[in-house]
Amino acid sequence: MIRGVLYTAGRILIALYTRLFMELDILWQAPLPPGPKLIVANHPSFTDPFAISLLSSRPMAILITSLAFLVPIFGFYLRKSRHIPVTPGAGRPAFDEALRRLKAGETVALFIEGTTSPQEGGFCPPRTGAVRLALSAGVPIIPVGIHLVRERLHIIEAKIKDEKHTEQWYLRGPLRMVVGEPIHLEGDVEDHSHVKAESQRVMQRIIDLAHEGKRQLQESALRRERKSRRMVAEAI
Repeated sequence: MIRGVLYTAGRILIALYTRLFMELDILWQAPLPPGPKLIVANHPSFTDPFAISLLSSRPMAILITSLAFLVPIFGFYLRKSRHIPVTPGAGRPAFDEALRRLKAGETVALFIEGTTSPQEGGFCPPRTGAVRLALSAGVPIIPVGIHLVRERLHIIEAKIKDEKHTEQWYLRGPLRMVVGEPIHLEGDVEDHSHVKAESQRVMQRIIDLAHEGKRQLQESALRRERKSRRMVAEAI
């Protein structure tokens, strides 16, 4: 009960923030299928878990670094919303909890890079956890490509438990999320070469979706520029 209330309230606040400060557009190549599913995205900024929550009105469990759970108030919200903490270097408990949630019929979301994308651009190599989860639970992967204007990233030094951490936040600017068609995997989860190959395939699909978001953003900017020029010409 309290989880649903907090999740809904959080989504409302996030939607309000993105409307006021971001040009957020979600592009759907296919609707989310019913039943349990694993939403898998790239990770250009620490803002991504907030944006991902806008994809579904029903509560989902997002795998988030355990450091975020140590932040006062925010950590309380994450715990009560039943998101899943991931301890750096010790991800097995998070994997097991995500698998349990999927088998219980829930939707889970994670970032396939395992960390934020490089500050200079591009993507980190994919981790295999997403594919192993999907194969173990027998659920589809929903690939999501996130694109933002990297020049608008804010690099913030945060101090958590007396330790400094560098974080990439995207607080203002246009943001695109492209949701692709479900990917249904087959094969043996213990076949490591197969899991690695499928992880690369899922990652490439996410990269393609992120590039589609970039193209859509560029076309939107071009349309605005043409409209502005037309208005100026008409005013002269």
